[in-house]
Amino acid sequence: MSSQLEHALKQLKISGVRMTPQRHAILSFMLETDTHPSVDEIFKALGGQFPNMSVATIYNNLKVFLDAGLVRELTFGDGASRFDANVDEHYHAICDDCGKIVDFHSPPLYQIEEIASEKTGFIVKHHRMEVHGTCQQCSEA
Repeated sequence: MSSQLEHALKQLKISGVRMTPQRHAILSFMLETDTHPSVDEIFKALGGQFPNMSVATIYNNLKVFLDAGLVRELTFGDGASRFDANVDEHYHAICDDCGKIVDFHSPPLYQIEEIASEKTGFIVKHHRMEVHGTCQQCSEA
């Protein structure tokens, strides 16, 4: 078992969350993927293991993980929420052709938060940056 999964299981136990086989499978899937899946993609990936599991079950479990700080919910304007188990500060590159989302790390742009606060008067809590372009696979096609 990965240390990331062990940490997540401990976090859920501390939060009083009971571990079910479906919850464990969803959590494991989220920690093993780097694709930022939607609920439907998780459903398709785990449907063979759990034929009686519903989309609602997946969404409800993701809400539990969100509340525990184990995943982030991302919206990119395509109408579907995507979920990311990498909760460290990072940014996203998005392919405009196929929709692929790739994490990348860069020094955090905290100065932009200060500038935004000064210019707008907002109390800035966080920021999100994404870059758009064409992934290598699409550009080679």
